[in-house]
Amino acid sequence: MPDDLPNLSVAHLDTPDRQKLTPARISTHPPRILLLYGSLRATSYSRLLTFEAERILRHFGADTRVFDPHGLPLADSVPADHPKVVELRKLSEWSEGQVWCSPERHGNLTAVFKNQIDWLPLESAGIRPTQGRTLAVMQVCGGSQSFNAVNALRVLGRWMRMVTIPNQSSVAKAWQEFDAAGRMKPSAYYDREVDVMEELFKFTLLVRDRSDYLTSRYSERKEAAPAQASTLAGTAMQHEDGSRDETNDSDDSETE
Repeated sequence: MPDDLPNLSVAHLDTPDRQKLTPARISTHPPRILLLYGSLRATSYSRLLTFEAERILRHFGADTRVFDPHGLPLADSVPADHPKVVELRKLSEWSEGQVWCSPERHGNLTAVFKNQIDWLPLESAGIRPTQGRTLAVMQVCGGSQSFNAVNALRVLGRWMRMVTIPNQSSVAKAWQEFDAAGRMKPSAYYDREVDVMEELFKFTLLVRDRSDYLTSRYSERKEAAPAQASTLAGTAMQHEDGSRDETNDSDDSETE
């Protein structure tokens, strides 16, 4: 144990280096991308923007799925074996990267979008359906350009332990940006969406074969090997006991 790091469990520590970042294997299948949107309206611009993103990703060679939030119950209102919940969770587990697109409503993302994420557990039966996946965030605005929804999506992505790419898309006055067929018109907004999908594709290729190593955590390795941690903790306690004044009474109370 290093003298200057007395609380460190060396047995559980991993010192990163370039060699460890070299994948044991290189995946050859197309990157698997799940796309989620946050509106149930018949004319949903977040859905149209999501479909446009899907077309771009498919052009790059991605294997894509778009989840339809219609029929997804409110989180925790039904058991998790509901067909729409099972579908969403399986798609998230299948994915290597995701695209999240929400309208901005009252300065934030919509309940329709948040409900989808609320159905995704951080961990279930040893499976983490979002951890280590790449993520791109987008929003549509009814008025002037805003970034409240994409900022909220970034917070949500961090909470779900995802690798959120730097670029993002926010489309102002979205109702002006699509034609009668539902296709996005040529514009700087369209060019930005291409930028975002290109970046997501690159990051997914970079991360997917390294995800397990990149998300391996010191604290979780300690938890997974409690015997080692207990031995080290016992040694530390013996050291503390030896340094105490022998006249001090012991305190068996727990601190939380």
